[in-house]
Amino acid sequence: MDKHTHDNDFVRLRDVIRVFVNERDWDRFHTPKNLSSALCVEAAELLENFQWLNEGSRSELSDARLTQVRHEMADVLVYLIRLADKLDVDLPQAVAEKMALNRIKYPADKVRGDARKYTEYDSE
Repeated sequence: MDKHTHDNDFVRLRDVIRVFVNERDWDRFHTPKNLSSALCVEAAELLENFQWLNEGSRSELSDARLTQVRHEMADVLVYLIRLADKLDVDLPQAVAEKMALNRIKYPADKVRGDARKYTEYDSE
């Protein structure tokens, strides 16, 4: 898929979420602070599905648990898209910018196969 397709996908999702929110008159509750809080709660609910698993790999998830994971992932994405909408952030552009910064922080030839944080490389 090209960049334009990804951008359109986000716009379509944003618009679906806007309609849902407007139908319920929830916009007034969707402050950036409240949306950030809700996003954290949903991320914690996602994490809860992996608690106490050895690795959290697909093979450790039942079909029912995988459905729960999918739904929690959707909740996280919905709140993230809603927050971006309220703050007028272009998420695909933000991802592109952040990946460019990450390429600088984590040059592939230096970090391949190493999970240390970028600040730990300064001591070498």
